[in-house]
Amino acid sequence: MPLAKLQLSLQFADISYAARHRAALPRHFVTRCIRYALASDAEITVRIVGVEEGRALNLNYRKKDHATNVLTFDYAQSPMVMADLVLCAPVVAQEAKEQGKTLAAHYAHLLVHGTLHAQGWDHETSLKDAKAMEAHEVTVLADLGFASPYI
Repeated sequence: MPLAKLQLSLQFADISYAARHRAALPRHFVTRCIRYALASDAEITVRIVGVEEGRALNLNYRKKDHATNVLTFDYAQSPMVMADLVLCAPVVAQEAKEQGKTLAAHYAHLLVHGTLHAQGWDHETSLKDAKAMEAHEVTVLADLGFASPYI
């Protein structure tokens, strides 16, 4: 089955440590991760931010006063997926270190995870939905050459 088409905007906030994250997120890598998780064509913006912007967005949109690894803002799911994925670089780096993963492997997981959310997948609605989403993430990540993030 051919991969879905993707129009990607990749943005990096003005953060002092952006070079490390830019190196882990070349455009072709981000495109590949997202396309493997898509069921239909999409227009997606990926923005890499610092703690301050990540925290403000999480507080404003989810009423949670901390920065989180990935936020998904989905605007349309049919016929074309339209979404913004916001990844907080320091949170992603800390989680990768704690989980003993490369930065690229953790970014791959979060790009897939956020892309699935943009298509209506949800792990917070029920245990059944969480297991289905996790299983799909594992399959997509395996196709990309990454180990399961859940082991």
